[in-house]
Amino acid sequence: MPEIILVMKILVDIARILLGAVFIFSGFVKGVDPLGSTYKFVDYFTAFHLTFLSPLAFTLALLQNAAETLIGIALLLRLRTNTAAWAALLFMAFYTPLTFILALTNPVTDCGCFGDALILTNWQTFYKNIVLMALAVLVFVRRKKIAPVYSPLTEWICVAAFAVAVVGISIHGYRHLPLFDFRPYSIGSDIPQGMTVPEGMPGDEFVTTLFYEKNGIVQEFPEHDYPWNDSTWTWKDTKSVLVKKGYVPPIHDFSLTESVTGEDITDAVLSSEAYTFLLVAYRLDEANQKALKQADSIAQFCRDNGYGFYCLTSSLQNEIDEVKTRLGLSYDFCLTDGIALKTVIRANPGLVLLEKGTVIDKWHFNDMPNAQELTPNLLNYALQHRTDVSDSRLFYLLLSLFALAVFVFFNYRKK
Repeated sequence: MPEIILVMKILVDIARILLGAVFIFSGFVKGVDPLGSTYKFVDYFTAFHLTFLSPLAFTLALLQNAAETLIGIALLLRLRTNTAAWAALLFMAFYTPLTFILALTNPVTDCGCFGDALILTNWQTFYKNIVLMALAVLVFVRRKKIAPVYSPLTEWICVAAFAVAVVGISIHGYRHLPLFDFRPYSIGSDIPQGMTVPEGMPGDEFVTTLFYEKNGIVQEFPEHDYPWNDSTWTWKDTKSVLVKKGYVPPIHDFSLTESVTGEDITDAVLSSEAYTFLLVAYRLDEANQKALKQADSIAQFCRDNGYGFYCLTSSLQNEIDEVKTRLGLSYDFCLTDGIALKTVIRANPGLVLLEKGTVIDKWHFNDMPNAQELTPNLLNYALQHRTDVSDSRLFYLLLSLFALAVFVFFNYRKK
């Protein structure tokens, strides 16, 4: 009997740790990029004809990501275990049947459960949730056997502190840029390379059916066996059906079309030897107007130094003309797919700096540089900017970890 109890305790601890780790990972990678989660909520609302809920997308994304992360932390550190076990079970009881429906109907191809950090199909997500559901049930059934580490007051203080930190990270990602960028346009990414299909990668596979008529009767034939040499048959139609999706490069919908001339300048911009700024404003009517105006001085800096500057948008030409006239903008506009623009940078507008098609820096409109700060050697400027950002993040991370370690240590001693 003692052996059985020990084995059960080990199994519950393994289930608790695994469940907690997955919840933390899932909540964190989405929490650092709240706009990405918001876009995914909007996709689901659109697919299920619930567009009236779209205004709530950001709030729901914030709450979901924070809840996932906190549930995971609580399970991992044994904080309010009973509450955490209930929450994990309810969470999985809702999402497991939902992902089964998504797998059957496939209204959105990417579930978004791990943000852009890990892309799963809807069926992979459902199978994953089956495993997590089993772990959640085991932890729930044995929740009262999991011994607490801290006093109830200490547990609530820890949960509250983690909640503030988790929500704070999301708010930072919304007001600036995500702490971690898992998208194919992250700093250091080579856009042309991301658009290339590597040699040997499989392409799309189709099954082609040909329809021929003879004596008033239409018959189907496979593409490798049809009556091509029989003049008594008359061709009527050909249909191809995709049976297996081939390799899709990480960047497959990025293009730049001059809004006035209609010329495709994608290759020219990505192969340019000069630095190029891309001001990304996927919707001009929703873009920060002050930032659009501020960017005009950066465009002038580019003209003075022989660099490129383009504003990328999915807005219509009449909207472009209205904004240019009202704000007195002098830079050129290019038309780009709206989904691609949302992927390039989580800001409206956001500023991206390219060198030979490689992303060397990005700015949220709240952090856009003044033209007076820029130097002709933009690579050095970008490197210094990235160093400053990294140093700031490292300082606050170490400070937070130190405060948490001290708090946990002294409260553990009291217990």
